[in-house]
Amino acid sequence: MVAEFRHEYARRAFIAQHMPTEKGPQMLTNLDKDLLHMSREQLIEEARRLRGGIRQHRDSSGHDLCWHHPQLWGLLPEPIPHDIAVPPWPKFFAGCIKYRQALEKELPGARVADEEYK
Repeated sequence: MVAEFRHEYARRAFIAQHMPTEKGPQMLTNLDKDLLHMSREQLIEEARRLRGGIRQHRDSSGHDLCWHHPQLWGLLPEPIPHDIAVPPWPKFFAGCIKYRQALEKELPGARVADEEYK
């Protein structure tokens, strides 16, 4: 009973903090309102599922780092937008180079995967 009370109290506090008011911007979007109706157990399971997807993405190596990730995006309840914009080739390659340079700076001791893309 005490745990249920704490959970309900926390849920109501969360709702009060994140629901839109005339005073400020909406912190919880319409896309996330499903969270308000989840039980504590459902929220924990959702957090585990999302963490698993984030870890899978984080632990990517080699050419998998430069790829779009529909599996990661698919963790969200809404569909993946079909109107994703793709830059022209020269700008795309420039972005790849900047990304690789950033990895060099942020992970200077990272193992180099000297493999061709398959």
